[in-house]
Amino acid sequence: MKIRCLSLVKPFLFAIVFGIFALHGPAAFAQGQDRAPEYFQSDIQYGAQIFANQCTACHGTSGDLIPGVNFRAGQFKRVVSDNDLRATITNGVPGTAMQPFAFGASELTGIVSYLRNFSSFDARGSVIGNTARGQALFAGAGNCASCHAVNGKGPRVAPDLGDIGALRTAELLHRTLLDPAGMMLPANRPVRAVTKDGKVINGRRLNEDTYTVQLIDEQERLVSLTKADLREFTVLKTTPMPSYKDKFSAQELADLEAYLLSLKGVK
Repeated sequence: MKIRCLSLVKPFLFAIVFGIFALHGPAAFAQGQDRAPEYFQSDIQYGAQIFANQCTACHGTSGDLIPGVNFRAGQFKRVVSDNDLRATITNGVPGTAMQPFAFGASELTGIVSYLRNFSSFDARGSVIGNTARGQALFAGAGNCASCHAVNGKGPRVAPDLGDIGALRTAELLHRTLLDPAGMMLPANRPVRAVTKDGKVINGRRLNEDTYTVQLIDEQERLVSLTKADLREFTVLKTTPMPSYKDKFSAQELADLEAYLLSLKGVK
């Protein structure tokens, strides 16, 4: 049986962006806000890994090597809001050793979440994912590669996940693996069409307008339908993707998430 996971339709990118903003709360992105209403453990942990790889050379593991900056104490020189943090990380600080970093949205969400929770985060209680093991799970036990392509390599039954790590935060990926049906965005839901002569077509919606809908059917064929010729057109609330909550251990989930987060698109 084929398993479809992490459905993501690129033509509906605006819905993905909206979904990310909605999960973290509009206030988290409002101009001049102080803190996000909530920070999530998966994002904090992802940010901790980025900080360890990119920031400790200057800031130290305790975040207090730069005069006037002490992340553990919540002390920043030029930062008030989360937006300030994002801007400082992205643009750097001219005239100082703080260089600009070309982090994507999910990486920025992670590192901001970590810096805001620097003093309370306990790395000893976290499970660190391994990208190579996650890739093996993606192709093997997770069965994701039976439906998903990565950068054009693989089937088209489900969306290409080649840039999923740039489009979704660590927390969104984590929640999707645990509750795929509950986390599926409306634009990504599979559809069922029945023609006037009774033919049933199930597939993944690519584009839709007032009069037509285009989809990839279960045999990976591109199908264009005129709505006036349909007896029924239903957006399904279920998904063939299984929950990995009881299928994978905490370590396996962390490994799979690490691999998915590493997929930033072809550079």
